[in-house]
Amino acid sequence: MSHPLDIAPSWADKGIWRPEGEPSADLEGHLAERPALFGGSSAWPVMVLREEELAHNLAALAAFSERHELLFAPHGKTSMAPQLWQRQIDAGAWGITVATPAQLLIARRAGIARVLLANEVLDTTALDWIAAELATEPGFEFACLVDSAAGVRAAAAAGLAHGLDSARGGFPVLIDLGFPGGRTGLRSVAEARELAGLVAATPGIRIAGVSSYEGGLPTVEEVQDYFARVRTLVEELAAAGQLPADAIVTAGGSAYFDQVASELSIGWARGVLPGARVVLRSGAYVSHDHGTYVRKTAYNRIPAEGALAGALQVWAQVLSAPEPGLALVGMGKRDAPYDSGLPVPLLLRRADAAGRLAESVNESIAGAEITALDDHHGYLKLPEGVTVQPGDLVAFGISHPCTAFDKWRNIPVVDANDTIVDVVRTYL
Repeated sequence: MSHPLDIAPSWADKGIWRPEGEPSADLEGHLAERPALFGGSSAWPVMVLREEELAHNLAALAAFSERHELLFAPHGKTSMAPQLWQRQIDAGAWGITVATPAQLLIARRAGIARVLLANEVLDTTALDWIAAELATEPGFEFACLVDSAAGVRAAAAAGLAHGLDSARGGFPVLIDLGFPGGRTGLRSVAEARELAGLVAATPGIRIAGVSSYEGGLPTVEEVQDYFARVRTLVEELAAAGQLPADAIVTAGGSAYFDQVASELSIGWARGVLPGARVVLRSGAYVSHDHGTYVRKTAYNRIPAEGALAGALQVWAQVLSAPEPGLALVGMGKRDAPYDSGLPVPLLLRRADAAGRLAESVNESIAGAEITALDDHHGYLKLPEGVTVQPGDLVAFGISHPCTAFDKWRNIPVVDANDTIVDVVRTYL
C-alpha cells in the first residue's frame, strides 16, 4: 500500500536486487511486477516482514487495548516506518509515541496528528519548532515528559515565545515518575509533586498528565509496587487541582502491558478524574520476535487474551561449510540484532549443486544455533545429522526488533506464498 513518504527501492538498498540502477517509477510499479522472494528479486541477506504475522499482531494489541478501554499510542521507534505507524492507527491506535524530536519531525511529515514524545526535551531548537507546530496546527495533539527544573524552564520558554500560554494553556508536558536505577523520571512521588508545583507556577507550560515506564523492572511484583506509586502521584496531583479533567496517564513497554491494564485501569483512572485517559505505549508487538519478547511478552501470563507471532525473518545464504557441524552464513552484525540475543535459525531452503534454489518447501532446521556474529558472517552450529552446503538459504528469526528495523532501509513484506506484496521504508 502506498504512503506519502514511500520511496521506491533501488540498487542502493541492500537485500533488494535492482542492478539496472534506476528504481521503479513508484512503489506500486515495483509491486505490480509481483516479485517473488526467491525469484531473483532479492540479494542475500534480506530481512522480510511476513504479512500474515504482521496483521495478526496489529489486530492482537488493538483488541487488547479496546477490551481494557486503553488508548493505544505504540512506540514508533521500534520500526521507524511511517507505513507501519499508519497501519497501527488504521487498526485503532489513538496516536504514536516517539523518542526524539527528529522522530517527531518524521511523524509530523507522515501526517500523524497525535504524538507523545517519551523523553524530556532540552534542545531549544527542537522546542521552538514544536511550540510553533502547536501554535499553528490546531489539530496537532502532543506532550513530552519533564523530570527536571531545566526541562520545565526550556519548555516554558518555548511556550511563551509562541503564545501557547494564552492560545493552548501552555506547552503540554507529562510529569515523568521513574524508579531508582531506572531510565528516566523523578525517583520519588515527593520529587514529582515538587516538580508539578513548579510547572503549575511557571507561565508558558502546563501539566497534561503523568508518565511512567516499567520496562526496566525485572518482576511483576516490582512493577505492581511501582504502579502503586504512579497511582498515588496521580491521586495527589488531582486532589491538588494540578491535573486537567482529561489528564493522560501513560505507561507501557512491551513486557508488562497486562499490568498497565490491571494496575492503571480505566476504572481506577476515571474514579480519580472522570475524563482521564490511560494510554498504553507498547511498541515491539508490531513484529514481535523469536527471542527476547518470546520470553518477556505479557501474553505468557494471560494466554487466554491472545498471542503474538514473530513477523521478521532474515534470509541468509550459506557461504561455507568448512567442517562437520559448522557453517558460515552471510548474515552478521550489520544485518541482524545481537544486543539482546542472537538470531534464531528457523528454516532451511536447499540449493542444488549448481547453486539454484530447489522448488521444494522449506525444511525445519530445529536444533541449529548461531553462536557468534562478525560484521558479515554468522557462525551456524549444526546438530548431529544435519548438513548444509554452500548456496543453501537459512531463515532466521530475530531477537529484539528495535535493533532489527534500524539495519534495513527498505524491508519487503511477503505473503504466505513468499510473494513480495509491499515494501516498508524505514527512517532510521
